[in-house]
This record gives sequence, structure tokens and C-alpha cells, in this order.
Amino acid sequence: MNKYLPFIVSAVVVLIMLPVAVFPDRPLLLAERVFTGGGIVQVLIVSLYAGFLTGKMIDVSQRAKWRRYSWLLFGILFYFQLLLGITADSLFLMTGKLHLPVPAVIIAGPLYRFSSWFMIILFLSTLLLSGPAWCSHLCYFGAFDAIMAKSKGGPAMKKLRWNLAKSKPVLRLAVLFLVVSIALLLRILNGSQGTAVLLAILFLVAGFGIMIFVSRRSGAMVHCSVWCPVGTAVNYLKYVSPFRFVANSTCTSCMKCIPSCSYMAMSRGTDGKLKIGNGCTYCGDCLSSCSHNGLEYRFPGLSPAGAERLWIAVTVILHAVFLAIARV
Repeated sequence: MNKYLPFIVSAVVVLIMLPVAVFPDRPLLLAERVFTGGGIVQVLIVSLYAGFLTGKMIDVSQRAKWRRYSWLLFGILFYFQLLLGITADSLFLMTGKLHLPVPAVIIAGPLYRFSSWFMIILFLSTLLLSGPAWCSHLCYFGAFDAIMAKSKGGPAMKKLRWNLAKSKPVLRLAVLFLVVSIALLLRILNGSQGTAVLLAILFLVAGFGIMIFVSRRSGAMVHCSVWCPVGTAVNYLKYVSPFRFVANSTCTSCMKCIPSCSYMAMSRGTDGKLKIGNGCTYCGDCLSSCSHNGLEYRFPGLSPAGAERLWIAVTVILHAVFLAIARV
């Protein structure tokens, strides 16, 4: 089945993207805005990319590497198009208007404006389809935190990471509460758009500071796991999806998988057994470090292998479609 999965994913991407390229009066695909027939070309390129990425993601030994490559590609293309939209031509912007590309705005923006619910609907739909893949494949911001978290360090880094993992549940809920409260307060007090934009920019700058000075020092994705309110929302809402990632009965609790988890989602429980917390994004980075086949995906009615293939397929399809359409 694995050898056919890339072709299936490519075909599904074509079926999803062709109507987007053909039917809308206003071109949604960037290439269609550049030259006539460009949308079809873009669909073919994206579908081939999706099939290629699926082939790489099936291989457990290569999954972590290609997940980071594809995620970084998404982030770079997103912000490169933003730069072109600001400096060259507004055709590179989805609506022709500039919006702040800060993940927190996905939650704070609609609460402040009480309108523009499209991103909330898209966000919840993604959670239903692939669980927490938003935080491991689909966010245009998270790949940069992942780069910072790849730093190496000694005992000081391990101690910082342990302290962060211990305090993470309280810190991330505090940040989420703060963002929601400020957005609602601005709404109630009729705060100006300028004030809202300034606060969003300050939040963005603080996030970059956390990446550079905390994620890099701790070897963990602190921005995504603690600072980002969208990440926190994903952690608690992902259970609307039927997908699960668990430790099975063959797990020996050797804990070799813990260092591979940049999201600080794995720990030793009070009973001495491996505990996978709700910070897990199902990314699968930990699978290559487990020599006991003690970690697996689950989906009702499917074997663990089938559940894993389905999760990869759904996630790569979403990633490819987002890559083709997601612009500011």
C-alpha cells in the first residue's frame, strides 16, 4: 500500500485544486494571476510535490527531516509572497489587502472585530481532519521555532528544558487567557485598529525573542508550545479529530524518544511509564528513536499502520493545498 500512497495523494490534490483553478471569477492561485493557464500549471506542480513529500514521509527514518524541510518551505514562501506583496505588487496578497501574519491574530482578530471568521472556520476544519497537524505542518510561523530548537547544548540546556516542560501547562494557559482578554477588552472599549496592530506587532517581536533566546537555549520549541495561543488551542481542541498517537503495550518506557520531541510532550509519568501529554502534535519525529515499535497512530476501524498512512495522506494533502493557496 505504501508504494501507491504518493500517487493517491497526488490525485486527491489535483481533484481538490482543479476547481480552485478553473471556476472562481477572481483567480485564487498565484500563477493564474501571473499568466493565463498558470493555475493549471501550479496545480500540477503542487500535486507532484505532494506525492514526492508523501513518499518521504512514509519512511520513518526520514520523516523528521522532510517534515522540517516542507514546513520551512511553507514558511519561506508565505513570507516571501508577503514581501513581494508589500514591495512589488498587491497581486501577491490573497485579498489585495495587507493583514498581520501573526498566528495569535487567528484567535485575537475575530474576537476584536467580531467578523472575518474564515480563519477560525478553516482552523477548526483542519483540527477535525488531521488533529494537531496545524502545529507541525501547516503553520507559516512554527518552522522558524523548529530551527531555533535544533541547537545543541549541555546540562544547562537540559535543566532549562526540564523546568520549561514542568511549568508549560500553566504558562501556555496564562498566555492564551491574556491574548483573549486583551482582544475582548479592546472590543468592549472600542480600541482603535492602530492600538490592536501595535499590540500584535509587540506580541510578534516578543515571540521572535522567545525563539532566539529561549527555544535556542533550551532545544525545545518554546514559542509554539508555550507562547503561541493557537498552539495552546490546538492542544486542547485536537481531540475533535478521531486520530490519536499513543504508546502501546510494547513500549518499554526506555524514554529514548523524549529527546526527539521538540514540543516537550513526552515525559516519565508518576508510575514510571512513558506519558504522552496533550502537547503532542502527532508529528512522528519520535518514531525513529523507538526500537520497540512502542509508538503508534490510531484511527477507528484501522490498523495502526493504516491509521499512520491515513494521517500522513490527510496532512500532506492539507499542507500542499495550504502551500498553493495560503497568502496574506
